[in-house]
Amino acid sequence: MNRLSLNQWTTRRWSVAEAVDGCVRHGIPAIGLWREHVAEHGLDATAALVRDAGLRVSSLCRGGFFTGEDWLEDNRRAIDEAAALDAACLVLVPGGLPDGSRDLAGARARVADALSELAPYAGQRGVRLALEPLHPVYCADRAVVSTLKQALDLAPPEVGVVVDAFHVWWDPEVHEQIARAGERIASFQVCDFLVPLPADVLLGRGMMGDGVIDFAPLRAAVDAAGYTGDIEVEIFNADVWAADPDEVLTTMKKRYAELI
Repeated sequence: MNRLSLNQWTTRRWSVAEAVDGCVRHGIPAIGLWREHVAEHGLDATAALVRDAGLRVSSLCRGGFFTGEDWLEDNRRAIDEAAALDAACLVLVPGGLPDGSRDLAGARARVADALSELAPYAGQRGVRLALEPLHPVYCADRAVVSTLKQALDLAPPEVGVVVDAFHVWWDPEVHEQIARAGERIASFQVCDFLVPLPADVLLGRGMMGDGVIDFAPLRAAVDAAGYTGDIEVEIFNADVWAADPDEVLTTMKKRYAELI
C-alpha cells in the first residue's frame, strides 16, 4: 500500500480535511487534491494540513482547457498552487473544441502552443506538468488529445503525461507508447471502465474489478517504463459518491491489493 493514493474526487463529498483524515485512518500515504476543494479550505491551510498529516500530494487536478478563452492566467495560478502544495505533478486536461468550431487539428495545435508557453513558467516554479489524454468519447468537449502517442507528440519533452487506465486501456498502441513515455510518465491513475456506460459518460468510471479493464498488463508496462510514483485511484461515479466514503476506501484498498 506504500504507493496507493486517494484522488479526492473518488470521495467527492469529503472536504480536504475529511479526505486527509480518511487517508490517515486507512493508512493511505498519498492524496490527489482538486483545486476546488483546496480553494474552499485555503491553499496555505491545505499545504500545512497535508504536511502535518505526513501525506504526499500525488497530483493536483487540474489545469489545462487550453482551447477556451483566458486559459493562461488560470494555468499560471494552478502552477503556483501546485508549487505551494509540493504536488508531484499538475494534471492538465487539454480541453475540447472551441465553441462553434469543428477544427480538430487547429485545437490540437493550440494545445501544443499552450504547453510550450507554460512549460518555462512551470520549470521556474519547480512544478511538473502532466498532460492527460482522455478517451475519445470526450474529444469534443474535454480533450482533443485522445492517446498517449498524441500527448507525447504534442507536448515538449519537459512536459510529462498521465497514464489513466480508464482512458487508455482500449488503445492497441498503449504498451508501445507507455514504453516510449518512460521517465515522462508523471502519474498513473486507475479505475475501471463500466459497461454499459451510463447516460452521463463522465460518470462511467467504476471501482477496479467492476468493469472490463485488465490492470495487470498496464501496471507491468508502467513499472517496466521506470515509473515509481504513486498509483492514484480516481473514480467519477454517482453510486460511489453516494456511498459511505469509509466503505469506499475499504473497498478501494481491497481491490487495489487484488488487482493492481
